Amino acid sequence: MSFEIGIRSDCADRGSPLRSADASRVGIGHALVDDCTSEEVCTLLIEYAARGGKSAHVITPNAQHIVLLEKDLHFRQVYREADLVIADGASLLLAARLFGKELRERVAGVDIFRRLSCLAAQNELRVFLLGGRPGSADLAADALRREFPGLDCTTFCPPYGFEKSEIELKRVAEEIEKAKPHLLFVGLGAPKQENWIYNHGLKLSVPVSVGVGGSFEFVGGLVSRAPHWIRNLSLEWFYRLCCEPRRLWRRYLIGNCQFAFIVLHQRVRRAILNLCIRLVRQGKFAAELDEVMLSRSDDSDWLDSQLENLRRTRPPEHLSPVAR
Repeated sequence: MSFEIGIRSDCADRGSPLRSADASRVGIGHALVDDCTSEEVCTLLIEYAARGGKSAHVITPNAQHIVLLEKDLHFRQVYREADLVIADGASLLLAARLFGKELRERVAGVDIFRRLSCLAAQNELRVFLLGGRPGSADLAADALRREFPGLDCTTFCPPYGFEKSEIELKRVAEEIEKAKPHLLFVGLGAPKQENWIYNHGLKLSVPVSVGVGGSFEFVGGLVSRAPHWIRNLSLEWFYRLCCEPRRLWRRYLIGNCQFAFIVLHQRVRRAILNLCIRLVRQGKFAAELDEVMLSRSDDSDWLDSQLENLRRTRPPEHLSPVAR
């Protein structure tokens, strides 16, 4: 049996409008990934976009994100404050299974991009496509309008490096505010798209912002997507590598190895953590536990509370006759 320790205050849920208090989440690397299905996500986002409210940020992590989070502290902060984190990569489902956890379904960014556009057309909601390769957002918008008649879709492709220019950032903000979208899809690649949404996008009063990576290229027909049978085998990454080896070899050949190391290392840490928690609950530690609680540090208050909670939950059979 495994035990869970409380989430630290800086990693706790910050009152997300898209996540219930009892939502199931799995820790993979430095990301807490929500366990949800594509249908649940799309229904939730459309209802929230139609209702309006606080701007919400949806992240679609894959193995590359987990690798980037190892060294990028700002990216970790973005993840901690995201309103929904859904598993884009099949590798995250495999990692969860290795940990004895479950993520029910891969929720691919390109799939929810298309599905949300369909639902937006049906519900008369406005969408905005930001970024992508030059021309890809326009091609994607044209394809979506043909597929979903009545879709109100606006696009804008800022110049390379726009995030470093106050003038260009202001121009992007003006274009989005002029369109007043309910759904904002950002295709700038990771971590640029997540950083832009966190630093700027959430200030624009758009109900839902989603980072969708290269989805515009797929929907617009610039890049072919793997056939269904390859996706079902969780080999879409290999198909993309074969299609664009010069651009993607480092991300997939080196990045996937780094991801595997992170996951295996975390599997060992989980085993050690669960063992320590079990020993604390069984009262196997002596004065060394009190020594840890007496030592003062920046995290001492949090550590004290966690250890005290574990002590209170010790089974009665482990208490000494005097304590009883």
